[in-house]
Amino acid sequence: MTEEIEFIIDSAKESMQGSIAHLEKSFLNIRAGKASPAMLGSVFVDYYGSQTPLSQVSNVNTPDARTITIQPYEKSMLSPIEKAIMVANLGFNPMNNGDVIIISVPPLTEERRRDLTKQAKSEAEDAKIGIRNARKDANTDIKKLEKEGTSEDICKSAEEDVQQLTNSFIKKIDDLLVLKEAEIMKV
Repeated sequence: MTEEIEFIIDSAKESMQGSIAHLEKSFLNIRAGKASPAMLGSVFVDYYGSQTPLSQVSNVNTPDARTITIQPYEKSMLSPIEKAIMVANLGFNPMNNGDVIIISVPPLTEERRRDLTKQAKSEAEDAKIGIRNARKDANTDIKKLEKEGTSEDICKSAEEDVQQLTNSFIKKIDDLLVLKEAEIMKV
C-alpha cells in the first residue's frame, strides 16, 4: 500500500475514534439515576463577566448516590451558581444553605427513563453519521488517488479496509448504546 493510502486510512480511523470519544462524553451527561459531578458538566457560571465551567469556580462532590454538593471557592458565587444550575434546565432544584449548594437527584420515572433512552439513541445515531462521513471522505480521497494513477487493486483493497474500519466502529457504537440503555433502564 502507498503512503498516501495509509495516511487516508489513518486519518479516517482518527476521525472515527473522535466520534466514539464524543459519544462517550455525551453519554456521561445522560444521567442514569446515580448522582455524578459529570451531570453538571454543561453548567457555566457568570464569573466576573465571563462564562466559566462550574468545576472551575467550585468543588463538586457526590457524598452519596442521590446527592450532589457544590462548594464555591468564593462565598459570593453561591447565588450565581444556583442561578446557573436553574438556567441549565437539568431538572434539578438546588438548595442554598449559605455555605454549600445541595442538589437532591430525584429517582427517574419510567417516562423520564424512556426519554433518556431516546436521547442516548439520538447521540449514538449522530456518532454513526460522523463515522459514515469519515468513510465517505476517505473513499473520496482514495478515488482521487485512483484517478491520479494509483493501481485499481490497491484502491479497492483500501476501500475494503475503510469499510472494515467503519463496520467495527459502528459495532462499537451499538455496544456502547446497549450498555447505556441497560444503565438507564435499571431501576
